[in-house]
Amino acid sequence: MRSDLAAFGAVFLWASLATLGAALDHLPPLLITGIALLIGSMIALPLAGFRLRNMKVRPTVLAFGVYGLFGYHVALFAGLQSAPAVQANLVNYLWPLLIVLLAPLFIPGARLTPRLVAGGLAGFAGAALAILSGTQLTGAFEPGYLWAALAAVIWSTYSLGTKRLGNFPTAAVGLFGIAAGLLSLALFFATGGTAELTLSDWIWLAALGLGPLGGSFFLWDYALKSGDAQRIGLIAFLTPLLSTLMLLIFTGSPISPLLLLAAALIIGGAALGAKVNN
Repeated sequence: MRSDLAAFGAVFLWASLATLGAALDHLPPLLITGIALLIGSMIALPLAGFRLRNMKVRPTVLAFGVYGLFGYHVALFAGLQSAPAVQANLVNYLWPLLIVLLAPLFIPGARLTPRLVAGGLAGFAGAALAILSGTQLTGAFEPGYLWAALAAVIWSTYSLGTKRLGNFPTAAVGLFGIAAGLLSLALFFATGGTAELTLSDWIWLAALGLGPLGGSFFLWDYALKSGDAQRIGLIAFLTPLLSTLMLLIFTGSPISPLLLLAAALIIGGAALGAKVNN
């Protein structure tokens, strides 16, 4: 199905976020988010026929889009900065499971089946192992975990909410990105942020904007509008696995047995819950 291919494309782009972020970790997160979102929003121009009026949506839809893109990234970066990054990222990756479990609250006719619940739990267990592979839990509770949990709630409800907002054009996601990017930069400068960007920084920011903070949103929007939200939520469990694999390749680290077990759980969970309509 095209919706599944779009979801896999979005997942692949999101998986590159950690690797691209590693090349930009010397820059403030809000600055990275603001610039990357503005770059990514340019993808919408050809989709809108290079006419901004074709991106126009109702104010409530625009507000919801900014809620998703701006709210998610602000909460996520706050979590990563105020708690151990690996654990905070694990909490953030509750969002695919929340999409599966919250779907009945947003989508008429959606229901939780034993197969779906089992697939979701297996996928989450695999995501946890993928992210925690090679790490050691501190056991300490930090406020950043609450921020990361908020990020998971925001992205899952945004993803499901797009199916309840009517048939707005996918190009409108570009308008969401513009507004969210400007808000990110406004917050960055309002808090006294400064930074000097090199040519290399701009190249990495362009890749970040065109990929995980740009193109992925358009693929994700198409997938959710044209496909089954619960099945797509299960596909999203591949994100932490692929992200970890990319980092392993980037850093030259070996693949551990724990990561292989994570792959089995994630792929098995997706397969178990794939036939949600059966």
